[in-house]
Amino acid sequence: MNLYAIRAIYKFEMSRTFRTLMQSIASPVLSTSLYFIVFGTAIGSRMGNIDGISYGAFIIPGLVMLSLLSESISNASFGIFFPKFSGTIYEVLSAPVSSMEIVIGYVGAAATKSVTLGLLILLTAQLFVDYHIQHPVWMLAFLILTAITFSLFGFIIGIWADDFQKLQVIPLMVITPLTFLGGAFYSISMLPQPWQTLTLFNPVVYLISGFRWAFYGVADVNVAVSLGMTLVFLLICLTTVWWIFRTGYRIRT
Repeated sequence: MNLYAIRAIYKFEMSRTFRTLMQSIASPVLSTSLYFIVFGTAIGSRMGNIDGISYGAFIIPGLVMLSLLSESISNASFGIFFPKFSGTIYEVLSAPVSSMEIVIGYVGAAATKSVTLGLLILLTAQLFVDYHIQHPVWMLAFLILTAITFSLFGFIIGIWADDFQKLQVIPLMVITPLTFLGGAFYSISMLPQPWQTLTLFNPVVYLISGFRWAFYGVADVNVAVSLGMTLVFLLICLTTVWWIFRTGYRIRT
């Protein structure tokens, strides 16, 4: 394995983040802080507990997951799309770098940025809401696993997209609505039938539920099922990326 190539791609992508700190880090943290202020402090103080947890603390996992999913996809998709757009992708493809090394470099950088952002949001949440993490190791595991999975998904979107508009279609039109409807701000047990059953077809439910279990030990779905669904989606993304490089599908356009 060409570790020098992986490190070069990784460092290049990370340096882009440091050049755009306001856009890459500060903006998502400030946006999420507004959710904490409005829903956690203003509205949350007037709402009752959910599963014995204050509303402000209850929405923390959902808000972190909302930012994590969108930023993972955005970072990875733009990271691979811009070289395609500018034509510099040929420099990568003509170099002695394997497809696996390209994926590790781009996806690793995107996942690192997303995990860092998630941890910063958790630290910021302490300023507005008191919370305690019951299973910190599992919390970190879900955080990293989700970041890697959706960075792979973003990588696929970046290869598929042939203009900047397509980069935003799936994150804005699919991922964000699924996150809001996936229990980010409520427990799905609060929904009446048949909506409670229909919500289980939303894959984001399992991500938020498992992440919330790591915080408070309560979940809408069994934690083993949540972990299994996350691993299944990771496997699907890995298989899709392998197929893309195997066939060369639109990687050079």
